[in-house]
Amino acid sequence: MITETLVRDTLSTVPYPGFSRDIVKFGLVKAIHVAGVDVEVQISLATRDANVPRQIHEAAMKALEALPGIGRVRLEFDIKEPPQAASSADGLGKSSIPGVKHIIAVASGKGGVGKSTVASNLAVALSKTGARVGLCDCDLYGPSIALMFGTDERPLANEEQQIIPIHRHGLQLMSMGFLLEDNSPVIVRGPIATRYTQQFLRQCAWDNLDYLVLDLPPGTGDIQLTIVQTVALDGAVIVTTPQEVALIDARKAASMFAKVNVPILGLIENMSYFLCPDNGKSYAIFGKGGGEREAQRLGVPLLAQIPIEMSVREGGDEGHPVALLDPAKSASSKAFHDLASSVKAIVK
Repeated sequence: MITETLVRDTLSTVPYPGFSRDIVKFGLVKAIHVAGVDVEVQISLATRDANVPRQIHEAAMKALEALPGIGRVRLEFDIKEPPQAASSADGLGKSSIPGVKHIIAVASGKGGVGKSTVASNLAVALSKTGARVGLCDCDLYGPSIALMFGTDERPLANEEQQIIPIHRHGLQLMSMGFLLEDNSPVIVRGPIATRYTQQFLRQCAWDNLDYLVLDLPPGTGDIQLTIVQTVALDGAVIVTTPQEVALIDARKAASMFAKVNVPILGLIENMSYFLCPDNGKSYAIFGKGGGEREAQRLGVPLLAQIPIEMSVREGGDEGHPVALLDPAKSASSKAFHDLASSVKAIVK
């Protein structure tokens, strides 16, 4: 017997191209109508890539037509334009968030590669160039920006009921970590996570930012797709470590952004080498040259090779990102400041 539940369960096997989540969990299936053995499904998505609806159509039709006893199958697509940056009179790209000129996503295919460390220090280094910078922690389940900036301050709301970002080290900050009690887990399903993400981006009182840096969660899931369909990104940087197991997942992240037409600004090789504090020698603990080879394979620049230094870990734990240090006295701080210069040269 063909039922709405059966159709929905079948469509939950159809992934969104380039992502690990299926079209049902992403909320793209808006309605299912069953008339006897005939089925009609309404699907809504935002994309400029004609291949995306085509791939979803092919996969959904294949899955549904394989159901025993099914009759006519019809898929109706409502395809919307995703957010697009508009050009201002001075040639600078304008994001789709009021008060923000440019939006840069910091992403990784897997956890544990230091993505939040890179996002935090990139934001600090950009601010040191004289730019007005915000940092939004989009990792709802593992927020770390509050710790890395040494504050547990609770955000307030303005008269328009917008969230006022926390100010620290010259940056405007927003994170789920500011809203939680210590050690409180975030237990929310995909649609609620989507709503939180949209609020952080569009219902925060970002104040005249040149750059908003987004610290994305690892992987390819609900939050990533929500972001690319909610705001116009100027581009994404992919964080990896030199070993192959991390590079494999970096490729997945790059493929994900390609599917949704977000340009890859470049690759960042974090934990590139260990810089011994005793003798200044470098040791390639996780291998050598992996980031450079992967950047060449993807056809993007290798933006930075960030060393492993005690000061990076200490700064993150103590709420003072290492990029606050004098670049002349810290190799990792210099690497982050060089990274910021490279990003500014690309996003302008």
